Amino acid sequence: MHYSELVEVYVELEATTKRLEHTHIISEFLKDVSLDDLGNTILLLEGRVFPRWDEREIGMASKMMLKAINVASGDTKDRINKEWKKTGDLGTVSYNLIREKKQSTLGSHELTVKKILNNLRKLVTIEGIGSVDKKIQLVAELLTSAKPNEAKYIVRTILNDMRIGVGEGSIRDSIVWSFFGDKLKVKYVKEENKIDIEDREKYNEYVDAVQRAYDITNDFAPVAEAAKKKGLKGFDELEMQIGVPLKVMLALKVDNIDEGFERCGKPAEFEFKYDGMRMQIHKNNNDVKIFTRRLENITKQFPEVVDYIKKYIHERKVILDSEAVGYNKKTGKYLPFQNISQRIKRKYDIEKMSEEMPVEVNVFDIINYKGKSIINEPFEERKKIIKKIVEYVPKKIGVAKSIVTADKKEVEKFYKEAINSGNEGLMIKKLDVSYKPGGRVGFMVKLKETKENLDLVVVNAEWGEGKRSKWLSSYTLACIDENNNFLEIGKASTGLKEKKEEGLSFAEMTDLLKPLIKKEEGKEVVIKPKIVIEVAYEEIQKSPTYSSSYALRFPRVICLREDRGPKDISTLKIVESLYNKQKK
Repeated sequence: MHYSELVEVYVELEATTKRLEHTHIISEFLKDVSLDDLGNTILLLEGRVFPRWDEREIGMASKMMLKAINVASGDTKDRINKEWKKTGDLGTVSYNLIREKKQSTLGSHELTVKKILNNLRKLVTIEGIGSVDKKIQLVAELLTSAKPNEAKYIVRTILNDMRIGVGEGSIRDSIVWSFFGDKLKVKYVKEENKIDIEDREKYNEYVDAVQRAYDITNDFAPVAEAAKKKGLKGFDELEMQIGVPLKVMLALKVDNIDEGFERCGKPAEFEFKYDGMRMQIHKNNNDVKIFTRRLENITKQFPEVVDYIKKYIHERKVILDSEAVGYNKKTGKYLPFQNISQRIKRKYDIEKMSEEMPVEVNVFDIINYKGKSIINEPFEERKKIIKKIVEYVPKKIGVAKSIVTADKKEVEKFYKEAINSGNEGLMIKKLDVSYKPGGRVGFMVKLKETKENLDLVVVNAEWGEGKRSKWLSSYTLACIDENNNFLEIGKASTGLKEKKEEGLSFAEMTDLLKPLIKKEEGKEVVIKPKIVIEVAYEEIQKSPTYSSSYALRFPRVICLREDRGPKDISTLKIVESLYNKQKK
């Protein structure tokens, strides 16, 4: 398939913000895509070069892309920089400059979807001396062969900044509409931006089927291929793969034990809520992989955990959901998350750090058993399996401490025990439910003693003044809505240190944010949403100043959340819920 056909779809998608229209555009397009091109097309529609579970990265930042545009267009770096500052989008810059060049040259070569994807994947393999120049040359060759609009989206794909507003929901529903729409009699009414469906219940069953297929693969490409090839029966052939991380199930917050019982029923399980780091652990015989909540592979950073899994998990093939929590070697008391967070990015002295900052692994769920998915098994059955295969070794590994009860007084006593042990509170879980990867569900909730902090992403920053002039020292923060739009909710700078040895510093934040600068005007810079920080606050207020319609009063930066990505941050619904509870 010619890349230009996909680019036409990009243009249509960028021209509207309506989610249903996005779904309609994609579904109509997918109907005519061949099976050979379908997987690649789905990936590129998501703005990806590799599936979301694949840890490989292209490794090209904006500065390198500037040089590639310079080589391809022949324009001066000074002019390209001016265009970039004016538009804030290197995709648009490449469109403008390549268009000018094409008007005075012979034109472009025909690019295919397969060629685009293969060439972009080659960027990952280029390493060693001269690798930067080789990457620049490879991208420049692609841009030289591309039409102006193709160049625009090639650049955006490389920088992971598509700006077409396509989320997971749109891709999922477009697969339903495209491959099952005729059978379900789905009709999109553009004038009213709505869909007519003859049998809503049956339609929801198909949406659920596509979602389940995605849940066990974490990749829409094989799901679309299975749907096109064999319909619903194709999903039966899709298998969960050990070594391919899945999105973890997330909890809502409740204010008291009664609300927990109301949501999860009686009896329910009450489990220590550790202030640690989520670990999804994959074991395939002696091959162990550890992933964070954001699907980042951190196996090398936690060699002791790999050792625990090999020795104390008595099953050859499993995927476990767990929480790794740091503890004080002298007292044995649990420590806050920030004490072990710095281990995530550590590349050197790993053995030494594992000795200085030990972790205890608390297993609380199981996703795959004996190589087969068990997400549809009830939680109480999954818990029985965990207790059977996880050996308890103090301060190394064990099953998360819990009780099953319908007695409020018993819960109150257990809650006090959790807090006195240095934990955040309790997790409350319904006994007869399945595991929902990636879902923030109402049948698993958290009860915390303290006000809930927010995980927010940095979207803008400002250069400081005086002795802070070399640092980005004020950060505009955003939450996320259901359509994956980032909505501003306040500015923060309090909580950071001036010296690195004292904790999270302005210098460290500046080093993280500088490569992500998309646009710069005076002291203000626009940042690509990637860096997540945990933020405490005095109060949430209504505010017309920010796009979320809320503002944080006295926000304070607590720590960097390297275990979380921009899609894992606090949602607008969570902010609204906290605001409403606060009013009460």
